[in-house]
Amino acid sequence: MGGGTGAGRAAGGRGGAGRGARVGGRARVTDAGGGLVAGVGARRGVPAAEVRELIRAALAGVGRGPGALAGLATVAAKAAEPGLLGAAREFGVPLWSFPAAELAAVRVPGPSAAVRAAVGTPSVAEAAALLAAGPGARLVAGKRVSAPAGRPGAA
Repeated sequence: MGGGTGAGRAAGGRGGAGRGARVGGRARVTDAGGGLVAGVGARRGVPAAEVRELIRAALAGVGRGPGALAGLATVAAKAAEPGLLGAAREFGVPLWSFPAAELAAVRVPGPSAAVRAAVGTPSVAEAAALLAAGPGARLVAGKRVSAPAGRPGAA
């Protein structure tokens, strides 16, 4: 997966959120009716603080605070990543994960060949956010990427 953290937003219901496991992945923020969903993708070892700060920045970019966050979403391969789980705990929200094949079926504006090679889907952040937000969801903020020198990143 890429080095950095991305965030965006989608509007829609949370009907699809229950389909994933309750764990995390790459970052993209979505409006899930009752709150926002952040899709998250990361390299192994990304610190929870980095994920948390990138999500906070994405939320601030659309005029919202952490209280608006309903959950985080990711690819199943990253569901047990300590930094993602830690960020979800710090926000007090669940993390949902989806199989790469399910994410690959979601049409997104920013597919990545590098992400496809790493985890088997061209999108984690955008696709996970859209799936978790449910039918009718739309992205409302762009990805944010951060990869501090010498450290693993999230996107």
